[in-house]
Amino acid sequence: MSCDNRDSVPGRGLRHPEPPKSHIRVLVCDDHAVVRAGLRALLAGAEGIEVVAETASGEEAVATVAATAPDVVLMDLQLGAGIDGIEATRRIRGGPDAPHVLVLTTYDTDADISRAIAAGATGYLLKAGSANELYAAIEAAAAGRTAVSPPVADRMMAQLRTPRPALTSRERDILRQLAQGLGNREIARALFISEATVKTHLGRIYGKLDVDTRAGAVAVAKEQRLLD
Repeated sequence: MSCDNRDSVPGRGLRHPEPPKSHIRVLVCDDHAVVRAGLRALLAGAEGIEVVAETASGEEAVATVAATAPDVVLMDLQLGAGIDGIEATRRIRGGPDAPHVLVLTTYDTDADISRAIAAGATGYLLKAGSANELYAAIEAAAAGRTAVSPPVADRMMAQLRTPRPALTSRERDILRQLAQGLGNREIARALFISEATVKTHLGRIYGKLDVDTRAGAVAVAKEQRLLD
């Protein structure tokens, strides 16, 4: 009786267990200790995710990235004193072997989203999202894929459909003066331009921000963080 030599190969036909998945190393950056503790506890229950460090400031996050080599950084935008999450993201992404940065914040204005993406963020999540959404976003970010919360995606799509004209540097200067409560004459003196020029710029600012009052312009500018 003939014998199939393939049957004599050790292990042929047996199902070998898959090698264990490598952990996604995560650094958490948030200036609130309670939030950091909550995220650490939440991620401790996620398979394949490991929190390797947590920081309370942007500067500390940049330094800790170099020391711990995380795969993903969860980055808040508002970090108290020092650089904010946008600048921290820019510095982290500009370094060697840069990890992916996933913004995790309560702010969802068009200006915040645009600035975060321009700084190099891979994703943008809102803290009001679910735990499963966070887990999936971390896995996506670790693989270099974009991950955004549904409300953020809706805002991005709306912005693409009806993009708002960007403010010029001079218009931003005038907005900053406006936010300080200065009148047209005072703004003109501060910026070394004529009152007529100030009025012209204000008209353009109102149109771009879709407002019709000085107070409205300042309110929208603050909401969208156009004064930073």
